[in-house]
Amino acid sequence: MLAANPFVRKSSQERKPDFLPQVSIYKTETYDSAIVEEAVRSHFDALELSRFIRAGQKIVVKPNLIMKRDPGDAVTTHPALVEAVIRRLQAMGVRDITIAESPGGPYAIPLLQSLYQTCGMTEVAQRTGAVLNFDTSSRQLDGNGQVTRHFTVIHPIADADLIINICKLKTHCMTVLSGAVKNLFGCVPGLMKPELHMRYPQKEDFCRMLLDLSAALPPVISFVDAVDAMEGDGPTGGRKKHVGLTLCSADRYALDLVNAAVLGIDPASIVTVRQAAERGLCPASLDEIQLLGDQDALTQAGPFLPPRSKQADFSSQFPAPLRPAAKRIARWLQPRPVIRQKDCIGCGKCAESCPAHTIRIQGRKAVIAYQNCIHCFCCHEMCPRQAVDIRRRGIFDL
Repeated sequence: MLAANPFVRKSSQERKPDFLPQVSIYKTETYDSAIVEEAVRSHFDALELSRFIRAGQKIVVKPNLIMKRDPGDAVTTHPALVEAVIRRLQAMGVRDITIAESPGGPYAIPLLQSLYQTCGMTEVAQRTGAVLNFDTSSRQLDGNGQVTRHFTVIHPIADADLIINICKLKTHCMTVLSGAVKNLFGCVPGLMKPELHMRYPQKEDFCRMLLDLSAALPPVISFVDAVDAMEGDGPTGGRKKHVGLTLCSADRYALDLVNAAVLGIDPASIVTVRQAAERGLCPASLDEIQLLGDQDALTQAGPFLPPRSKQADFSSQFPAPLRPAAKRIARWLQPRPVIRQKDCIGCGKCAESCPAHTIRIQGRKAVIAYQNCIHCFCCHEMCPRQAVDIRRRGIFDL
């Protein structure tokens, strides 16, 4: 188990002191339908998820479909897990089930059609009778967040009685972990995501926004597809890593703490996990979580390769008069996106997704104006050719 971390626990009406959140973990070695269905049944039974589910509910299944990629690439949620969850819901009498996602880029019907087809969701809908969402309208949800109290979200999410959040376990160049909380960013429609990146260019504020969004949404049950995960420069440019697990919880904050253990990464370095603990939403350590199922398999895959963008702010270690200069040096040392010109096809996806509008297509190649770059790595995420690398200053790449 992870050692206790120096999180500050604060009082919260959202968590009772005597309540231990539950996270279930089951070995799921392949995407064979029988194996995945057995794992999903085990999650439902262990966590008694029937407490949260009624036959007449309007349920949205929200996978991670960040971009058009084959399911075997470990970039998107595998359709076998989505189908197994839907079939389990149907066995419980649920009939109103919609598969919905807002990927990077424009939130438009042609893009959604192509996305669902490439990621295997079209076939899942055909086999199960679940509905694919093509409603590109949106609605505002109001919350009581620290930095954001109003969110525009895609229509099916706003109307849902329950969200089944099926994330893909990946390291992430900006947030370190792409897990249960981060996957909910896909509830924001299309190009409104870069707007939020621009409003909150600093990682701390951006992660506060993610937690505010999570709190504003309808009730959520989260699954983690960690059969094949991604390490390194995720969420789209890393390398596939076989883990052989699925995880589940009705507590997405505790689930992300467990996800950190699967990654073998200090949860204090994952800003959403640390901030959730500071808000009183997340336990301080795994000792405060009831692990169910195959808990001995939690770290069976070994530590994940972290993203090259992972960095530490050392400026606080300097005397106060020197901190401004230290921050400037830290910014100069920051990893940055670099476009491999020989592989760039000039499609403009990076420019389209850039919150700071700092990328231009010149001579059929993308060019970054670094003086305006906010280091969000959206260009790296959205490049269909993986032609955007994360580079560090070589002498400090320790």
